[in-house]
Amino acid sequence: MSTAPTVLAFSGGLDTSFCVPWLIERGHHVVTVHVDTGGLAPGESEAIKNRALELGASEHITADAGPALWDSFVKPFVMGGEKYQQRYPLLCSDRYVIVEELVKIAQSLGATAVAHGCTAMGNDQFRFDQSLRSVCDLPVLAPIRDIQSEAEALRPYEMDYLKARGFDVPDHYKKYTINENLLGTTISGSEIDEFGAPGEDTYRMCQPRSQWPEAPAQCTIEFQSGIPVALNGQAIAGPDMLAQLNQTFGAYGVGRGIYTGNTIVGLKGRIVFECPGIEALLVAHRGLEELTLTKAQASFKQDAARQWTDLVFGGFFHEPLRHDLEAFLVSNQKNVTGTVTLETHGGTCEPVAIDTPHALVADDAVYAQKASWSADDAAGFIKIHGNASALAAKQVMA
Repeated sequence: MSTAPTVLAFSGGLDTSFCVPWLIERGHHVVTVHVDTGGLAPGESEAIKNRALELGASEHITADAGPALWDSFVKPFVMGGEKYQQRYPLLCSDRYVIVEELVKIAQSLGATAVAHGCTAMGNDQFRFDQSLRSVCDLPVLAPIRDIQSEAEALRPYEMDYLKARGFDVPDHYKKYTINENLLGTTISGSEIDEFGAPGEDTYRMCQPRSQWPEAPAQCTIEFQSGIPVALNGQAIAGPDMLAQLNQTFGAYGVGRGIYTGNTIVGLKGRIVFECPGIEALLVAHRGLEELTLTKAQASFKQDAARQWTDLVFGGFFHEPLRHDLEAFLVSNQKNVTGTVTLETHGGTCEPVAIDTPHALVADDAVYAQKASWSADDAAGFIKIHGNASALAAKQVMA
């Protein structure tokens, strides 16, 4: 057996649990790495470590990537404000910081390869492989992808493999695939994959309507040049802000959705997702942005942000255009500064009050109330601005 390690990205789930003995049986000296991107319950990190060592890993390393995820993803995503296909809030984006931490550790250990637990049917295989080949030259191993040809049904195959070697298979492996991080939670499998109604046990961060509090909830979020910097008047680190927002708005069911989308590999993929904190940040930011950007700025920014979102969803996190687009967003957002009061009665939240020094309003011109121009000015504007359209309409009717 080689003494130089193969470093495996390890979550403790079924797929990565399978990878440990599978790699060992093929002569690999396995070091597991859990990159903590948030979302873990107390004691869960230790449980993941124990699971890795139980499965045979020679060493287990935990890396904290919450701040990196906030800086590299959350900031530009909130500034851009565009979900993938207007629906999915990119909860998969912790994969990129996982790759970066994985490579750092692999290089420090003199590893001969890196490995992940992605399947041949999903998006993550492209995100992992493309990111790895963009930042290092190490061989990439993908055991779950390799067994596709011999396994008619992957999950039962993996569970039988582990049981045959004396490893327990927790009950929650049997029904759903659950991914949790600082950004939120995604759930797939079982009736979700079959396009049925998700069961009650798919609720993770969000409460069902029957459990929403009766009284509404409010909070204030302060932005500086498009970046969230304070919660309820207190400066706070980004990951801590998101964790508090997840708790506050998750209690009211904010940020839960069911999404069927076009995957990178050409399949239709369906998930339940929950992201109370991200949804709160996006709603608050949009409310402030609507008051501080010109029409032209807002319109062009949508196109740029949509391109950024497509790159990040599609696995091209290290594409140079992503950095170009982020440079534009930083410039575009320089006046998006102020404080937004969010309120929820359940299900959704709204920006009920906005305070900013950069509001594009004037005291002598208020929509539907008063104007700094005359009635003749208004009539002349209407005549000139709509002239060509009116002439064309008459020609069509002739």
